[in-house]
Amino acid sequence: MTKHVEDNLEKIPVINLLVAFGKKIKIPGLEGMSLYDVLEMYIIGIVKGALTTRASGIAFSFFMAIFPFLLFILTLIPYIPIDGFQEGLFSLIRDVLPPKTFSAVDNVINDIINNQYGGLLSFGFLASIFLMTNGVNAIFGGFEYSYHIQEYRNIIRAYIISLGVSLLMSFFLIITVIVVILYQIALAKFDEIGWIDTTDLNLFYYGRGLFFLIMIFTIVSILFRFGTKQGKEVKFFSPGAILTTLVSLFTFYLFGIYIVKFSTYNQLYGSIGTLLILMLFVWLNAIILLLGFELNASIYRLKRINKA
Repeated sequence: MTKHVEDNLEKIPVINLLVAFGKKIKIPGLEGMSLYDVLEMYIIGIVKGALTTRASGIAFSFFMAIFPFLLFILTLIPYIPIDGFQEGLFSLIRDVLPPKTFSAVDNVINDIINNQYGGLLSFGFLASIFLMTNGVNAIFGGFEYSYHIQEYRNIIRAYIISLGVSLLMSFFLIITVIVVILYQIALAKFDEIGWIDTTDLNLFYYGRGLFFLIMIFTIVSILFRFGTKQGKEVKFFSPGAILTTLVSLFTFYLFGIYIVKFSTYNQLYGSIGTLLILMLFVWLNAIILLLGFELNASIYRLKRINKA
């Protein structure tokens, strides 16, 4: 794709063999484009796209939106006629967060529960929607600063779409919690009837993990679909969404090991170390989200270049 990049790579031993091999592998759906073309465009986008700077902006705005998002969900709980929904929500949040960090979020949640901020028309609820939308809008802003993005939305349209996506994500989270609760009830019934011993097989934990995986993939796909004007070209099962989901799960596993065995944040900073861990976790996931988006953006640009 880029002549001077190829010329420089041809001079490096072993690398030139990998380049030649990558050019022989054609990617279906890219009208003859090779694996090398995709990787080159992808790496250029990462290097020239100020990835970590964009991730920092997303992480800050998203971190500020976490607790308004929880306020929004907790305000809706009385209107959801499902027993155990609140406990199921807390359990899901505990599984999503890194080890030893739920205590910080739990304190805020208990404060929100013990100090009710009113119903659906209260100032706190409306403010939570505004701040929650800001978090999603920051993600979309990080997408539009990509090296490969050349079309932009106006501010009003971008904010309206961010509002719709934030509400859609909240709705999908509620649906996920309800499905997990119904799944647990169904397993209890099966165990009561004697069809299957759910305790020995850990079916509840495996099933909840599957629902969690589906939730992450769906939310990522929604963000990629509505994040930019070019998102309408992105399919639900996109390479970027698959990459983001798999890397997020792998990072979550490694990050959990790091927190449990190697982290000394609490020893250095005391109780505030928990918030630093949570902020670091959000920042890492922001980078992973941008990596997945850059892959989709690279493929989209390659298609446009080939058509032109």
